[in-house]
Amino acid sequence: MPKMKTKSAAKKRFKMTATGRVKAAVVGKRHGMIKRSTDFIRKATGTMLLSDSDAKIVKKYMPYDR
Repeated sequence: MPKMKTKSAAKKRFKMTATGRVKAAVVGKRHGMIKRSTDFIRKATGTMLLSDSDAKIVKKYMPYDR
């Protein structure tokens, strides 16, 4: 049986925690910052954990990172 391939886009954008949750960067900080409030920009630092429904999709893309 051949190995399953990991989606390259997923391995660049997501990391797995030790408990199996999926960690991702907070969205909305690439461009168009002039229209965003300073509160939004301040809160959107660092990373966040994906919801269970989104994490299920990402885990299909990364079969060996469970």
